[in-house]
Amino acid sequence: MSLNHISVVILNWNGKELLEKFLPSVIANSGDAKIILADNGSTDDSIKFIKENHPTIEIIVNKTNSGFAKGYNDVLQKINNEIYVLLNNDIEVTPNWLIPLSKIMEDKKVAACQPKILSYINKISFEHAGASGGFVDKNYYPFCRGRIFNHVEEDTKQYDGKMEIFWATGACLMIRSNYFHEIEGFDDDFFAHMEEIDLCWRLKKLNLKIIVCPDSRVFHLGGGTLQYNSPKKVYLNFRNSLMMITKNHEGYILPKIVLRLTLDGLAAFTFLLRNGQFFYFAAIFRAHLSYYLKIRLLLRKRRKIQSKKSHFNSKGIYRGSIITSYFLKKKNKFSNLDQKLF
Repeated sequence: MSLNHISVVILNWNGKELLEKFLPSVIANSGDAKIILADNGSTDDSIKFIKENHPTIEIIVNKTNSGFAKGYNDVLQKINNEIYVLLNNDIEVTPNWLIPLSKIMEDKKVAACQPKILSYINKISFEHAGASGGFVDKNYYPFCRGRIFNHVEEDTKQYDGKMEIFWATGACLMIRSNYFHEIEGFDDDFFAHMEEIDLCWRLKKLNLKIIVCPDSRVFHLGGGTLQYNSPKKVYLNFRNSLMMITKNHEGYILPKIVLRLTLDGLAAFTFLLRNGQFFYFAAIFRAHLSYYLKIRLLLRKRRKIQSKKSHFNSKGIYRGSIITSYFLKKKNKFSNLDQKLF
């Protein structure tokens, strides 16, 4: 099966060691798909390594590290192909991993899809970033089939069915280039984290579908740029979550934002009082401050998005509260959630 309509684009920043470890699997298992290194202003020997060891790989260089969102936006403007696969530089792929994903994309209503994401460290476990497909609850807290908050399930093939989801992970995202550019790609202001949920949300506003295809699987190291417990990651996740809700929520926005700000405040004080984690408390405080400074810009973006939408495909929204289910009802597995609420 020819895969030359696919460009696998690996965004890299100072990741020479990761490229040495993980790039060979991509080259060996991607058929005739085009592999491109998108370098985000690395100051290590990443580019030298590629030129000396993999001279057939095309390199596109961004002059500075402008983050995941803008880094990909800048590079993808220069790539002319039908399908993009955005792939982290810390992922090991498996034989023929692109074929099931490519078959999913034969449905023209599918804008994007992802494989099953397993942990590179513990290969019988799902990986935090994506697992077997992404969802949001009624208050837009994200979770995955196979991972709710920090509880990650072992993979026993319980989530091996293809299904429509709300968002696909940016760690390994297959997306149609025409739709990516139609919605103007990622939001540069996100820098990193949550940008793929915002992207998928905007795609679903065009009545398009996002699919998880567990017939394809990859292994993700995770935390290669920022550790999952990093205060900076906490800051970006809380700030960007508020940003994407403001841009994309259907209906009146104020009640939803007030609720999220309140819940964020409770989370911040929980970090401070229960765990003594002042740095996380400060990260959430800074996230809210940054959000307030961006409100006018976000409302302009909201008006622009709302003016373009057709019919919103809400498949993948859990109509319950994942916070209530997880913390009060102790339902830490996707399979334990009320499936009637999806």
